[in-house]
Amino acid sequence: MGEAVWVIEMKRKPQTKAEAVVPAELLEQAKRSVATDLLKKTTHCSVCGAETTAVGDEPLCWVCRRLKISAWKEIEQQMPAQE
Repeated sequence: MGEAVWVIEMKRKPQTKAEAVVPAELLEQAKRSVATDLLKKTTHCSVCGAETTAVGDEPLCWVCRRLKISAWKEIEQQMPAQE
């Protein structure tokens, strides 16, 4: 006895053109914004010499900035104990 072989052709649905989720103007504006961020000048940290972008008056890297803030908090906590 011979076995029947079934061949079924499957076709894909035609692809519909996807709608833009983000307007083209907003997308272009975002691209320009990122491009200007990349052009910011980098300086060196005044404490450790690591590359950093200057934030505020002192060019500190994020590590030295966090250490400075921690030191300020520690001093503020010790002040009331001395009085």
